[in-house]
Amino acid sequence: MAQTPWGDVPVDDAHVHLFSRDFYAELARQKKLESADALGPLLSWEIPLSDPAKLGQRWAVELDRFGVRRACLIASVPGDEASVSAAVSTHPERFYGYFMLNPMHADGLNRFKSAVSNPHLHCVCLFPAMHGFSLADPRLIPILELASEHLLSVFVHCGALSVGVRKKLGLPSPFDMRFSNPLDLHPLALRFPRIRFIVPHFGAGLFREALMLADLCPNVYLDTSSTNRWMLYEGLDLRTVFRRAIDLLGPDRLLFGTDSSFFPRGWHAVILDQQATALYELGLDKAKAGQIFSQNLERVHEPRFALTGPRANGARR
Repeated sequence: MAQTPWGDVPVDDAHVHLFSRDFYAELARQKKLESADALGPLLSWEIPLSDPAKLGQRWAVELDRFGVRRACLIASVPGDEASVSAAVSTHPERFYGYFMLNPMHADGLNRFKSAVSNPHLHCVCLFPAMHGFSLADPRLIPILELASEHLLSVFVHCGALSVGVRKKLGLPSPFDMRFSNPLDLHPLALRFPRIRFIVPHFGAGLFREALMLADLCPNVYLDTSSTNRWMLYEGLDLRTVFRRAIDLLGPDRLLFGTDSSFFPRGWHAVILDQQATALYELGLDKAKAGQIFSQNLERVHEPRFALTGPRANGARR
């Protein structure tokens, strides 16, 4: 268990990026470099070897170091389902697999159909601003119908979108924030009540809209991950953000996350310290803290995990 102001508390991380070899290879291609390894000196980061299972094992060791029980591993480039699946397979009782999908690609639906049969994938990630599509696009409907049928959660990035590694490499980020409003998710969340929708970073600058969406749709959850730099847009602090979210939604639809991503930094423990301190100062008791730091995430993925994971075979987690 992780150390917090309440003492030992189980911690599950809802937001860890799996920066795989394929992810770095795609950045190297865009940077016009010969290989992913050439990015190492430019970033001062470790570039993983080809086997994503070893990266999964690396993350398991890293989580052990901080007493973190489980984590969601997010594939950080479309088409990287195999990497995240291989990483999750190393510790299927500890990892949830998230994969990024561009539903506008010609093969988007077929890729999704293949993914839903993979027991190591639990959530599909949509980035409307990154991939330039509206949540009202009818091509999303068959994807969400399958997600509902197969009990996959759906992560939808809303609000400000900044990819730090692209800035560090001087690569452009031609994102379109016209597609970033959490309210665009409202009709879909109503239409698909069996899907657990996750909006990261409290809506990333569209906090009011994210709260409105979650208030109207009980199947919408907010993840708390990252530095939440967007608070500067509204003159907010972390305690105020948590207080407003808990006052409106209660503690049972917030998912703790860090937005950890690369090595050698590894797991971003300072995010836990900051968020735990803010919640403790608000007077949250240990039981409610446990909901935010672990129980809510387990509840979100329990339907899919029970269908495809170790419990489906009678094993204990």
